[in-house]
Amino acid sequence: MKKADVKVGAIVDAKSEEELKKQFQGKVEKIYENSALLAITSYDPVDATAISDLNNKIVVNFKNLKSARAPKNSKVASTNEVKIEKIAKDKKKTEAKSSKSKK
Repeated sequence: MKKADVKVGAIVDAKSEEELKKQFQGKVEKIYENSALLAITSYDPVDATAISDLNNKIVVNFKNLKSARAPKNSKVASTNEVKIEKIAKDKKKTEAKSSKSKK
């Protein structure tokens, strides 16, 4: 892949010649002169320990990047994104508590 083809935020397939045994997917976080910093998003379970040691990030040369396709038989790395949902209260319990406090 060429530098001009790599965009921040893009998901790419990558291969690391030194660190990981299998191909993986990552999200481009930063672009350097000859490489890109990737947040690893999907990987083969065989590389789980190495991925953990790398804190889910790796710098990869452009020549080892390809446009992403859907992962198969791979593990998805956890992200630091947090979802917050509002929990609906049970009406009957709420009414029972409020009627007790009125007495």
